Amino acid sequence: MSLVALVTLVVRDYDEAVSFYTGALGFELVEDTGRGDGSRWVVVRPRGTAGTGLLLARADGEAQAAAVGAQTGGRVGFFLHTDDFAGDHARMTAAGVRFLEEPRHEAYGSVAVFEDLYGNRWDLLQPA
Repeated sequence: MSLVALVTLVVRDYDEAVSFYTGALGFELVEDTGRGDGSRWVVVRPRGTAGTGLLLARADGEAQAAAVGAQTGGRVGFFLHTDDFAGDHARMTAAGVRFLEEPRHEAYGSVAVFEDLYGNRWDLLQPA
């Protein structure tokens, strides 16, 4: 069996990213370990899951800094599944998450696009 364990998300700052993902999105901090060179190994993932996590990697250099918030070229690049769309949408809105559209109810489920603190686009999605 194979599994995508982590996806790297380049961020401006470790602490602001951890605060957003654990606070506004309700993720859990799985690991935050210093690496001895000023960098850290920081992993978050949706609370209560054992699936794929995000490795929050602080931008190193101009090219990486330029990619913060634009890692998927403006497309939705991340998909956050939920079993309580209305509740999560309300909680995230109250926490200051910026939704780019009103919730839609499609044949495949309920969905709304939002941005993380850097402008990366996500779908909040409750599959049908």
